[in-house]
Amino acid sequence: MDMPSGHVEDTRRGYLTRERVGVSLLFLMNGFLVGAWAPKIPEYAERLALTESALGVMILVFGLGSLVMMPIAGSQIARFGSSTVSRVSAVLVTPTLLFLTLVGDIWSGAIAIFFFGGLIGAMDVAMNANAVAVEKHMRRAIMSSCHAFWSLGGLLGAASGGYLIERLGVSGHSVLVTVVAALIVAAAWQFILPDAPHPEEVHERARLPRSPLPWLLGLMALFCMIPEGAVIDWSALYLRQELGSSVTASGFAFAAFSLTMAIMRFAGDIVRDRFGAVRTLRVCAVVSITGLVIAGFAPNEAYAIAGFALAGIGISNLVPIVFSAAGNLPGMRPGVGLSVVTTMGYSGILVAPSAIGFVAEHTGLAIIFASLSVLHILVLVLSPLARHADGVRHD
Repeated sequence: MDMPSGHVEDTRRGYLTRERVGVSLLFLMNGFLVGAWAPKIPEYAERLALTESALGVMILVFGLGSLVMMPIAGSQIARFGSSTVSRVSAVLVTPTLLFLTLVGDIWSGAIAIFFFGGLIGAMDVAMNANAVAVEKHMRRAIMSSCHAFWSLGGLLGAASGGYLIERLGVSGHSVLVTVVAALIVAAAWQFILPDAPHPEEVHERARLPRSPLPWLLGLMALFCMIPEGAVIDWSALYLRQELGSSVTASGFAFAAFSLTMAIMRFAGDIVRDRFGAVRTLRVCAVVSITGLVIAGFAPNEAYAIAGFALAGIGISNLVPIVFSAAGNLPGMRPGVGLSVVTTMGYSGILVAPSAIGFVAEHTGLAIIFASLSVLHILVLVLSPLARHADGVRHD
């Protein structure tokens, strides 16, 4: 070992390092923007006179932007390193929520939401890659806690969004969010771990893996993240239109979801080390199924918010476990497995929720949230694959 023994001891005990602070702030900022967007969706739809199906198309454009930009970000990470791409994408995404507030017609709204989704997705890939680099640097798992900071950011953005929109107006809220996001990026800038480029991965990622394992894990990620995307994009509208909530209360659905998610993700690494990845994933899946059913059949906003909070507990550690499993598949480079799983998974959180708008016009959102619990039943069926996540252990 080239590292001093004192450094090894510190990282194994889980002490904070500059690098861990830097990547955690990136997750916080990204989640904060997404959370701040959630309570703005009803106003965005009203301003552009969008029906539920038209709003579904806009959310599809958000997802398409991410799916276009994520592979580009992956290739740039291989060429320049995740730290450089994280910084550039963070700077570019900072003012995009403000642009979404300024648009006044469908076409400009579509362009703005395309770049918002694209840059959110690009930053997501880069900061996850940087988290993997920090894990290797610290020689311990930190993925769950990084995702916890994303959920914490989502909580702060969503919980304050409705209140600030009512008090400051739509424009004032967007300006404040932009300033806060810029300050978080500035705070993280010097702490982000500089990692070396890996140009050889560009060619390796071009060859699709023949093993079925990354594809099955990608399917798990997809089933895990579709309900998460549905809560982000549709929970506020569900509370306002179907349960008669106020603007402020409608933001509490995603806020409660993010709060429980953040709490459980901060504890996720400890829980997984104690009980194992498979058992942890199974318990989480059962809890999320219960929460989605409660939210879908809720008679009022209080029950719905409680259901979303319970779903957040369950969904919290599903994705970090699947991502860790993908990065520890036997005989496969971590980047190769992660590229397949992240692309399939994020297509669920970015693209699938757009179809909900079309279905919701005929069925309503309540039955959709209850039906999404079926996807986590399928995750239970595939849960033995989570055993690969236990490869992320202290040496």
